[in-house]
Amino acid sequence: MRREQAVAVWVGAKSKVKIPTPSTRSGQALSPKTRQGWGTQKKAYRTGMDITWLTDRIAVGGGIWNSDNMEKVAKAGITHIIDMQIEFDDTPLGLAHGIEVLWNPTDDDFEPKPGTLFRRGVDFAQAAFEGTEAKLFIHCAAGVHRAPMMALAVLGSMGWSLEDAMQLIEGRRPVADFAEVYVESVEQFLGGE
Repeated sequence: MRREQAVAVWVGAKSKVKIPTPSTRSGQALSPKTRQGWGTQKKAYRTGMDITWLTDRIAVGGGIWNSDNMEKVAKAGITHIIDMQIEFDDTPLGLAHGIEVLWNPTDDDFEPKPGTLFRRGVDFAQAAFEGTEAKLFIHCAAGVHRAPMMALAVLGSMGWSLEDAMQLIEGRRPVADFAEVYVESVEQFLGGE
């Protein structure tokens, strides 16, 4: 099964998640018991927030969108958010829960990104981690391009090699996709530090 066939992205509350499954293995039909774990018996719905922990203090994911979801973010212990989505500013939602938000609106246009974009996020993350038990959530709308890109910059600024950081992010969050132009933008930013 190819990777893109095995991954479903959730956006919004109670969206249907379709889990593709092969109907046969070695030419034989799979039993209902075998298929149960693959979501073929009942329709699956995602509940909760789309949060993937990379480390014990850094997470990436998809959009928050409403106060109920922001409450779930707060209950997860998150104290700081880098909101990379251009579509929605989380700042007012964060205020109600004492969560500090950096709205760093970024278009997912597969164009080179300026160093100032990364500088804002990295400075925010570094300030959050100084002498506190802060937990940082980096997100965009779907958690596929922009949030992983910023997580790459944050981890790189903390001394991770880009290769190791990308392996960590992709290993923990398989939907993460590193567009070459975004990786090059992060490399240029980190090289200029």
